[in-house]
Amino acid sequence: MTVDTTTTQDGIILTETAATKVKNLLDQEGRDDLSLRVQVQPGGCSGLRYQLFFDDRALDGDVVSDFGGVKVVTDRMSAPYLVGATVDFVDTIEKQGFTIDNPNATGSCACGESFN
Repeated sequence: MTVDTTTTQDGIILTETAATKVKNLLDQEGRDDLSLRVQVQPGGCSGLRYQLFFDDRALDGDVVSDFGGVKVVTDRMSAPYLVGATVDFVDTIEKQGFTIDNPNATGSCACGESFN
């Protein structure tokens, strides 16, 4: 049996590795009412930057995707910037944390966390 490593929705993509990490973090918090919210915010040297955080709010116009029981929420303003973006979790000796690979992002900056 082959296991698909990503689940594609009409919008953001959460890898299986990232979904597992989110589930583990939520288990540590003892909360099952939280979603992973992904937002695009003004800032950074190229104009826009990402924010990822747990949220229990439901905002008008939210786009909600489910990845094996993990809810990923984007607000209606951020959603167009995140169509096709892949959220992954990396755990190597050099780097640990969530990463976002976004085909919509153009440009780069010295901080590596911003796009325009």
